[in-house]
Amino acid sequence: MKTKHWINLIILTIILLSFPAYYAMRTNVHSEKVWHNSRVSPIIFIPGSSADQDRFDDMFNQLRTPKHKNKHNILKITVLTNNKIKTTGNIATRDQEPFIVIAFQNNQDGYNNIAKQTYWLKTAINYLTKNYNFNNFSAVGHSNGGLIWTWYLEKYFDRNELTINNLMTIGTPYNSLESNPKNQTAIFRQLYQSKTRLPKNLIVYAIAGTKNYQNDGTVPYQSVEAGKYIYQNQVKKYTQITVTGEDSSHSNLLDNPQVTRLVQENILENAKKIIQ
Repeated sequence: MKTKHWINLIILTIILLSFPAYYAMRTNVHSEKVWHNSRVSPIIFIPGSSADQDRFDDMFNQLRTPKHKNKHNILKITVLTNNKIKTTGNIATRDQEPFIVIAFQNNQDGYNNIAKQTYWLKTAINYLTKNYNFNNFSAVGHSNGGLIWTWYLEKYFDRNELTINNLMTIGTPYNSLESNPKNQTAIFRQLYQSKTRLPKNLIVYAIAGTKNYQNDGTVPYQSVEAGKYIYQNQVKKYTQITVTGEDSSHSNLLDNPQVTRLVQENILENAKKIIQ
């Protein structure tokens, strides 16, 4: 009887000891899978208010040169007001640096709308990570698209699941249409108060378009510049770049060859280094 008791005890001990080994094996497999998934590093674009999923098409035509036309597949997503996803295009399995556009059925301006769009961005990111298996990305936001990215990073971004490598905002009105930095708007206060939640390893480029260092025809220069009060000393690096001359007005910035070159050099080239 004692012998049977000892045999049962030994079997139980073996079973209990096997659980940590099994867990360690599963953890290693998961780690290898995450490493494999990280070979895909998409560039995710968000247009500004009143713009749809086709807003970046001219820029994409410049970035997808004949030499690289098949390299960057384009997936376009529109998040509907009922939180459902509508997609156009696809991503080939071999494409390690696809372009993804996230737009919104409700694409209107205003604090409350931007808050909703930020939540819908969370919906879109969840859909993308579930269906396309990546754990890092870079981002571009035009106009209010930069506000949506900033708010998302502060409120919804899960740094345990995802890494955002680089962010470029283009003509983003961090202090709305206010030219006096002392007059803080609701959106600026929101982003400023939560700035400590921004990812610490993020590299940010903020592009301002102007012909006279006053505005780009829509957004005051000082409003774009207000981004430094949100990002500086919170992220790894923050750089503001001013684009002047032809096509430096707010609506033309995405057609500006200087801006396209900045996206190429600071977003695409850095993404290549990550996936190599």
